[in-house]
Amino acid sequence: MASTYTSNIRLTKQGDGDNPNTWGTVLNDQVISLVDDAIASYTTVSIGSAATVTLSAVQGGSDVPRSAFLHLKGSVGGSNTTISLIIPANSKSYVINNVVSANTTASDIIKMKTASGDGYDIPLGAVGLVICDGTSVHSLNTKGFNLGTAASADIGVCTTNVPDTSLADIRYLRVSTTSNVTLLGTKTIRDGSFIISTSSRVYNPIVTVTDAACISVNFALGNSFLVTIGGNRTLKAPTNCTVGQGGSIYFIQDGTGSRTLGYNTAWQFVSATVPALSTGASDVDMLVFNARSATTIDTVLLKNFDR
Repeated sequence: MASTYTSNIRLTKQGDGDNPNTWGTVLNDQVISLVDDAIASYTTVSIGSAATVTLSAVQGGSDVPRSAFLHLKGSVGGSNTTISLIIPANSKSYVINNVVSANTTASDIIKMKTASGDGYDIPLGAVGLVICDGTSVHSLNTKGFNLGTAASADIGVCTTNVPDTSLADIRYLRVSTTSNVTLLGTKTIRDGSFIISTSSRVYNPIVTVTDAACISVNFALGNSFLVTIGGNRTLKAPTNCTVGQGGSIYFIQDGTGSRTLGYNTAWQFVSATVPALSTGASDVDMLVFNARSATTIDTVLLKNFDR
């Protein structure tokens, strides 16, 4: 009976009476060595200018796609901004180290796929695990680790069911972040307060506000704002206001000047007197504010910054 081969990593399955006097050689070279490759072999694949790089399968013999780890090197871009890396349509996982560089733009990609199935775009510089189900190639995501998110964490014994957690004791993966924070000097979190030493600096970027007939400021975006007004305007009540939030809004006259500014009643002024803006072309005024409540914003207008 002739030898056959396993369906996924193509190992030799010797038939009865096959390979007389060489049975041990076939077992060593076409089974044991190939299992070793499938578990631990680290193989380099060079990516060139061709649109397709095919990793051919060999039945019962050494081949590249049997390797556990694939190191991708070379460059992509120019005439082909997408290069397809074709793997056998067999169930298997691969650890990919993608050090391929982009020749033209960061959008140049390596797409790992079978000849006919859906593929996965391997990020340049990525090291990660991909899985072929025999038809298509998939990546591993945070759900694949079965660690969940902060919203679904269900651990611990305290009333909130989430115990105190340190950086050395992470229970779940961060999915995304919405801002970048730079801290210098001593940082301390104590009793719900964030304390920064005097050797540090804290700043909030100035957020440019869209000029319109009714100017809207979203306090969730920061504490410092700037708008250049090109006509007579009204300042609406701020959105997403938090009690105790303080900051400032720069109002800059355009090149024509003489623009006026009215205010929603949420904005409160000293002695109930609503001030007028400086009227010169390109004049700069600053409205300093502090939220006494979500609908009451105490303000002072500092006028005509110039020298």
